[in-house]
Amino acid sequence: MRLGERAGLKPAKPMRDVFGEALLEVCRRNPRVVVLDGDLGNSTKAETVRHAFPERFFNLGIAESNLVCVGAGLAACGFIPFITSFSSFLLCNAYDQLRLAIALSNINAKVLGSHGGITLGKDGPTQMGIEDIALVGGLPTFVILVPSDPASMHKAVQAAVDHVGPVWLRSSRVAMPHIYPEDNCPFTIGKANVVRQGSDVTIVGCGIMVAMALDAAVILAEEGIQARVIDMHTLRPLDKETIIAAARETGAIVTAEEHLLTGGMGSNIARIVASTHPVPMRFVGLADTYTESGDPEDLLRKYGLTAEHIATAAREAVAAKR
Repeated sequence: MRLGERAGLKPAKPMRDVFGEALLEVCRRNPRVVVLDGDLGNSTKAETVRHAFPERFFNLGIAESNLVCVGAGLAACGFIPFITSFSSFLLCNAYDQLRLAIALSNINAKVLGSHGGITLGKDGPTQMGIEDIALVGGLPTFVILVPSDPASMHKAVQAAVDHVGPVWLRSSRVAMPHIYPEDNCPFTIGKANVVRQGSDVTIVGCGIMVAMALDAAVILAEEGIQARVIDMHTLRPLDKETIIAAARETGAIVTAEEHLLTGGMGSNIARIVASTHPVPMRFVGLADTYTESGDPEDLLRKYGLTAEHIATAAREAVAAKR
């Protein structure tokens, strides 16, 4: 069954294509936005800017450390740079520069970590960003955005431009179905969106796992379990108020992320819940493992990132509170 089909969500184009469109939009609106490419513009879709504004597009080649440092320099000169590459390449090859030139300096640079998670599929584990949220989480000044559908990607790119300071934006190769109307997507940095109401359990997702959570909520509803679903599009700063309200009002929480469980969204939410309003929790994500190359749907199924896995976790959490 297609992702989002149970929840009645309409299919959409790949998120990397949506990012390219959103990036071009902000370039048209703001002449200070420039784009830096690590020779992957065709994959990240940053190349949309190269075609429209070649004078504002810089291909630094396969040299991520240089890519980050040039971007930091442009930011120091008053530009708003989008530094674009695969998240695995940026974080594994240029972490020192991200830390010193951008995070520690609190410079106004935006970083696109494309191909996050395992759904890039057949490109294989060397290019899968499964530890990106944890690594960027170690850079205190970075805002971390993980949009869940086309409308939220457009809003996230604009929010990144408007925010003064470092921003990490996670993108994906695959399509994510429409959760929000294209002309009506609430998006405020640090403010999560409740996309389905429910009183028995809360499912908190980010990225592709929001649609997966909505599918799981339909499965649970057929069993009489009403699940609240939260789109946690900002992983830093986390929306503590919405998390605490969910714990208090539903009494059980499940987190779902296309990322390693260690250092991911779920562990940070658990810290908030444990210190404010402890409730039973379950966590859907990648165990301590690298995945393999394969079809995205097969990989999600094999590594436990499906609506059925979320529904099972929700049943366990609900049972634990009784």
